[in-house]
Amino acid sequence: MKISSLFTFKDERMKVLHLTWIAFFISFFTWFNMAPLATTMLESMDWLTREHLAALAILNVALTIPARIVIGILLDRFGPRKVYAGLLLVMAIPTFAFAFGNSWMQLMISRLLISSIGASFVIGIRMVSEWFPPKDIGFAEGVYGGWGNFGSAVAAMLLPWIALTMFGGENGWRYAIALSGLFCIIYAFIYYFSVKDTPEGKEYIRPKRNGAMEVSSWGDMVQLILWTIPLGGALAILAWRLEGLGFITSTALHVSYGVILLTFVYQVYKILQVNVPILKKGVPKDDRYKFKNVAALNTTYFANFGAELAIVSMLPMFFQLTFSLTPTSAGLIAASFAFINIVARPLGGILSDRMGSRRNTMLVYMFGISIGLVAMGFIDSGWPLVLAILITVLTSVFIQGAEGATFAVIPMIKKRITGQIAGMAGAYGNVGSTIYLTLYTFVTPQQFFFILASGAFISFLVCFFFLEEPENAFAEDYYTSSVDEDTNAKESLETYEERKAL
Repeated sequence: MKISSLFTFKDERMKVLHLTWIAFFISFFTWFNMAPLATTMLESMDWLTREHLAALAILNVALTIPARIVIGILLDRFGPRKVYAGLLLVMAIPTFAFAFGNSWMQLMISRLLISSIGASFVIGIRMVSEWFPPKDIGFAEGVYGGWGNFGSAVAAMLLPWIALTMFGGENGWRYAIALSGLFCIIYAFIYYFSVKDTPEGKEYIRPKRNGAMEVSSWGDMVQLILWTIPLGGALAILAWRLEGLGFITSTALHVSYGVILLTFVYQVYKILQVNVPILKKGVPKDDRYKFKNVAALNTTYFANFGAELAIVSMLPMFFQLTFSLTPTSAGLIAASFAFINIVARPLGGILSDRMGSRRNTMLVYMFGISIGLVAMGFIDSGWPLVLAILITVLTSVFIQGAEGATFAVIPMIKKRITGQIAGMAGAYGNVGSTIYLTLYTFVTPQQFFFILASGAFISFLVCFFFLEEPENAFAEDYYTSSVDEDTNAKESLETYEERKAL
């Protein structure tokens, strides 16, 4: 697939790709609709403080981690068209509630619910993999992720202007945020009626059982359980931060811990319920996959997307204080880190498609991230500003390119559970940002960059020893097993019988 192919709008594949990245764009536009209007909110509501905004920022990512797991399960069961449209439609409700909320409780609960829209990313990963063959999947997924992710940057640029120019007054911010909810409703219907889950004549392959990720061995099941623990741990850290800011009591904190623990126990129960019967029966040789590949990609997204979110959160202040810049100048420089996403992520996908080895492409990117972050750790006031910006942009190219390379591999691990694998890897990106931003409160910015570099290098080592080159990595179609074929045949028969009965 060539770059020029993106502009052949009569091609149904390209139509689906464009409609899907726009859905992701709107999701991120809505997810990050608060930060650009934070100062306006402070002026509008005299009881609101900066501590309140800090708490809302934490709540804005709280449910993203579990939501990505849940959405992954729903996605593999019901298909991306229904799940994407449904998520956009449902998320409009808390968006309106936040826009017109007048109490802390209203703002807190609605912001917590809005954080679930961050799971939207997972849906498009499966949709794009249904429409593009393995040989083109890296570029296609990179365009989806990179262009869709740009919605957060557009929200930062447009929402203040919309609030001040289109609506004006002290309540302008409310209507600007409500407008993003309206976009969600309108596009939910557009997407539902404009796309199909698969090309004509192609079956949508579903998991054998629903509720948890399938594995191929008893050892892999143990690994899956162990890799589930950090997902709850990150939520516990978020609750701990809220208690530290004084927004929940110690009693509420312990209740949160209890809920997280019970949720983990339930997840383990579902893992056992789904997998024990499968493993007792025996997994056919041609249907097996190795969970260590999922684990390796969890680490890459922890290290690259986790680092991106963490760096974006601290970079403006770092440049402002290090080089004695104005907030506006520092903000513009820091924005370059996020803006490069629109090119860097598709580039990571293209290189994964064309370098002949998806594994080696991943290794080069993770090593490049390590070197770039080490270089950023040496930036101080003695550096020329231009050189500091150049190192920052180059590091951003590696970080976001690695994100594209990660999701160039995920659809090939096990096709019928792509949603769940993407959900887990995506959740680990948020786990990474949570861990990193918590550590940031205890160290200097320079030390922080070295910590991020260490995380990237550990991921490089994990990928070096455990990540395998996917089967049929550059083929015309995805590998399917005898189980996939049996499942499709069964579903086709059931559909036929239902139609016959009608």
